[in-house]
Amino acid sequence: MAGFIAHPAALFPALLACFIAAVAFGAIVLRRLLKLPDEEREDFNVVQTATLTLLALLIGFTLSMAVGRYDQRKTLEEAEANAIGTEYARADLVGAPLGVRMKSALVDYAKLRSAYYSTGDRDELAQLSRNISTLQTQLWSLATQVAKDTPTPIGAIVVTGMNDVLNSQDYAEAARINHIPLGAWFLMIVIGLFACAVQGFGARGKLGKGWLITVLPVTVSLSFSLISDIDSPQGGFIRVQPQNLNRLLQSFPS
Repeated sequence: MAGFIAHPAALFPALLACFIAAVAFGAIVLRRLLKLPDEEREDFNVVQTATLTLLALLIGFTLSMAVGRYDQRKTLEEAEANAIGTEYARADLVGAPLGVRMKSALVDYAKLRSAYYSTGDRDELAQLSRNISTLQTQLWSLATQVAKDTPTPIGAIVVTGMNDVLNSQDYAEAARINHIPLGAWFLMIVIGLFACAVQGFGARGKLGKGWLITVLPVTVSLSFSLISDIDSPQGGFIRVQPQNLNRLLQSFPS
């Protein structure tokens, strides 16, 4: 289910079909099984309003959670670019040729991280992850060599900066895999189905003529798809663009 929710393009038509089916179930099946006298219409309207209000609150809270995670990923992308840029500048404190090798490796690393943010292909992401892991090992090996060759406070600054570069990637990856819990999704979908069934049951007139009852399935499906899109860094259309990493790459000498 987690993989399905991470693809909003497939989630929208599936939810729309389910919600329309729930409306039809309420309008066709429930009406035959249950009668709604006019004297109970007011009480039913209260229940219906409460159900829709609860659904709206859940959508609002979940959207807030998704936006918060999106903002966190943007902040960590900026922090990652700053860490790489700072270590690139500190590499000037290291004598050649080690400093030159360190700068070259940091440029390649920034390119890989920028490509990782930009792509959504699973195979490409897997290959980029392997390349990033290999380059991280190389970067730390260079930092270790600096510590051995320059056991001074300056060497310690360079090693600390490299540690910040590697840690920033870990923080960004932790934020990338931090999604809205499946329990929250399950609860929202169940309440959405229940709300649509209640909407169909309480609608006046025939199902074919009451086109207004399709408004709720469409709006709820769109809302769920938007939340899924924001909450899916690589699976949706709304992604964190590596603006700071690209800007950093443009600042490096050609």
